[in-house]
Amino acid sequence: MMENEYQLEYFRSEGLTRNICTSCGKAFWTRDPDRTVCGDAPCEPYQFIGNPIFRPHTVDEMREAYLSFFEKQGHTRIDRYPVAARWRDDIYLTIASIADFQPFVTSGVVPPPANPLTISQPCIRLNDLDSVGRSGRHLTCFEMMAHHAFNSDEKEVYWKDRTVELCDQLLTSLGANKEMVTYKEHPWIGGGNAGPSVEVLIGGLEVATLVFMSLGKQKTDKPPIELEGTPYYPMTLRIVDTGYGLERFVWASQGSPTIYDAVFPEMVSHVMQEAGFGHRLHDPDFIRILGENAKFAGLMDISGQRIYELRQKVADKIGIPVDKLEKMIAPVESVYAIVDHTRCLSYMLGDCIVPSNAKDGYLARLVIRRTLRMMRELDLPDDKLSDLIERQMKIIGLPRFEQDLDVVMEIVDREVDKYRTTMDRGARTVDRLAQTYKKKCEKIPLEEIVTLYDSHGIPPDMVRDLATAQGAVVDLPDDFYSRIADMHSESEQVQEKNPLFDYLDRLAHLPETKKLYYERPGSMEFEARVLEIFDNEYVVLDQTLFYPEGGGQPGDTGLLLTPDGLTVRVSDTLKLGESILHRISGGIVRKGDTLRGILDEDRRLSLMRHHTATHILLYAAKEVLGAHIHQAGAQKGEYSSRIDIRHYKHISPEELKKIEVVANRLVMANTSTTIGWEDRTEAEQKYGFCLYQGGVPPGSRIRVVKVAGDIEACAGTHCAQTGDVGTITIIRVEHVQDGVERLEFAAGLAAIQHKHHQEDILNKSAEAFSVQVDALPATSKRFFEEWKEQRKEIERLSARISEMELKNLETVDYNGVSVLLKRLDLPNPELVKVATGISDKGGIAVLVAGGETARVVVSSGNKNIKAGDLIASVCVVLGGKGGGKPTLAQGGGPDTSKIDEALATGENFIKTALHV
Repeated sequence: MMENEYQLEYFRSEGLTRNICTSCGKAFWTRDPDRTVCGDAPCEPYQFIGNPIFRPHTVDEMREAYLSFFEKQGHTRIDRYPVAARWRDDIYLTIASIADFQPFVTSGVVPPPANPLTISQPCIRLNDLDSVGRSGRHLTCFEMMAHHAFNSDEKEVYWKDRTVELCDQLLTSLGANKEMVTYKEHPWIGGGNAGPSVEVLIGGLEVATLVFMSLGKQKTDKPPIELEGTPYYPMTLRIVDTGYGLERFVWASQGSPTIYDAVFPEMVSHVMQEAGFGHRLHDPDFIRILGENAKFAGLMDISGQRIYELRQKVADKIGIPVDKLEKMIAPVESVYAIVDHTRCLSYMLGDCIVPSNAKDGYLARLVIRRTLRMMRELDLPDDKLSDLIERQMKIIGLPRFEQDLDVVMEIVDREVDKYRTTMDRGARTVDRLAQTYKKKCEKIPLEEIVTLYDSHGIPPDMVRDLATAQGAVVDLPDDFYSRIADMHSESEQVQEKNPLFDYLDRLAHLPETKKLYYERPGSMEFEARVLEIFDNEYVVLDQTLFYPEGGGQPGDTGLLLTPDGLTVRVSDTLKLGESILHRISGGIVRKGDTLRGILDEDRRLSLMRHHTATHILLYAAKEVLGAHIHQAGAQKGEYSSRIDIRHYKHISPEELKKIEVVANRLVMANTSTTIGWEDRTEAEQKYGFCLYQGGVPPGSRIRVVKVAGDIEACAGTHCAQTGDVGTITIIRVEHVQDGVERLEFAAGLAAIQHKHHQEDILNKSAEAFSVQVDALPATSKRFFEEWKEQRKEIERLSARISEMELKNLETVDYNGVSVLLKRLDLPNPELVKVATGISDKGGIAVLVAGGETARVVVSSGNKNIKAGDLIASVCVVLGGKGGGKPTLAQGGGPDTSKIDEALATGENFIKTALHV
């Protein structure tokens, strides 16, 4: 970034000079012309530990001081956004305050909720997960206090000078000596944007970053600036993007050894007591060692193997052996990490993230399992986790969360149970893997450990410990969890090429297709003019009632009537850009013709009912199951539809009934469906981010559909009244994947048809039993019990027959080996019993049973003949295959006419093997 970007009038008026740091070589601004270092770690050690640089503040006091200050400076205070970034399709968690306004505000598509504004935004970043607890300063969850201004050619709010001035004034208001403050130049690049920024440093601690976002990769009419080999162009908006670390401000105001002691005093004390070393908090030597450790941690990047280097430096400084220091510090670091992680989980679960194996749920489970692992290292019971999270939520304030505390507790308890199961099963999996690599004389590679964690949930520490006990070597980096979090923090943007994209250039000159399906949703016929035809397959009209596929709703079908009286079939409708394409067959239309369009009315009405029913069911599920319910996918159909919802356990039959009852009550209430276009920002502020159930639509305005309490951004067609939906019947519930349940349902006439189908099944079943439908449950139960008794009797008789057969069977002696080759039409368990009766005495048996197909059992008690090899040769003759262990194998084939030939083949195999 060019040096003149930092030549601020405010710096000059305040007498700041630009110096070059003798340690890192970076430029910085200071009021002390003789200063030689920038003030950032590791160039300067922490100066505030034991010597606070602000007046003492708690977390709540510091947050309020910050927000109040900026309110007095003309900023509008806005509420925090959720930590689950539902308004983004590229990231799962809110990682910075500016993420609240990306991409639509920062790109100028929509205005900000206020300008200028101030916010204290909880953020979650897991890229430094392994450093949390160790460094004294790293957190997974932190609040980014911020003030933002969005400048345009039409409205200049404020820019660099005023931003730095406000920072100085804030620090002074908190009791800081601004003579100690330095501003380090730090060009910023990220997320496709760039701009100059300054890091605000005091007492060796970075407390804020002031970013002036003014450049972007999107080409404009202004000349670019090249950064890291990439051209960046001046943006339409110039954005003040600041970030003040709430927890760092509190830490600097208290001067405690670590950030954790300052931010979580109650929780640190509680967990230390539970772990059995709370007395250390009152030990002056221990506090001194913690302080020295934190100072050196501030001077180092402690990722990877450098943790040992840190330990050695601290040990040398205070004059104790490094192993003694490790024993003293490591448990406390685990306490700090547990306290941090449980606050992180409070926000994740309180903001309705459901732990799972995908997306934000994966990250929540990652933090849960890492916390449980550290708790076990401290001999804290697993069940304690829910108590710790409950305490954190109450400290933060339950009203700040959308999810009910009881639901959070149930989610945590279920995750603890799953973790225990994983640990129990994982031991066997790791043992097998360790033996495999031990035999190959190779390390267990990192890829295998990642797979074990991702696919089976087996923690890396468990892999290392169990594999080492087996004599295997494990390639496990110290920052494993950070790497895993990085791999799963952003959604994968897979761009599949649309075969219709080739038409885009030809569509560019066409006007936008008028969407009659929005203007006249109840109409089924219309007239339109043909604007373009592609390959005699796709037709573009100037206006249409045909709804194009989108949002899980299939495209409409129907007919086009030509001026010549010909009928052309519309088999699908698609949207490409701003044009709607009708896929036709069975006829030809001409450009310029005026056509009459007729929708398949019954199909359209059924799709409308099912789409509106989807919204109703989602709302009903949320009412019954909890605030965390969020759509994970949906597909509407003419005869049935499905909706996938995020839920932490299987939906019970009782809950399913409740959901169906609530949904049908909403239908019977016959309330109006309200549909309207609203400004995106205003809609988000009014309704929250549950708007985005089916994804995040583009544009400055979004179509908001309100159905029976459910409010969503939705482009689909809907019934005018909930009563028009008719009956909603849940057909079945299916567990799609961990954390996702699928409801399949039918609405309206489709629900009636499903009911008739179910009645037909019942009537036919009753007819088969010759009873009335009402008597069917008792009758089927009686028949089932009788069948079980008869089955037992059949099994008893079969066993008796097999015993008799075994006594009467005559074996052939081949070189001292008893061999039995015979057709026995018995059930497989009895065949196995007979065969093993021979092999247990060192003999060989080949038994074949007839029926619709041939079944083969081979048993061998002779080391020269493997049952698996023998059965393969026998089954080939029968047109099938078989396999098993060396002593027992089973198989078969469809060709029962060759049973005798198969037995002869088996006999030849045995003779050859026994050299007969």
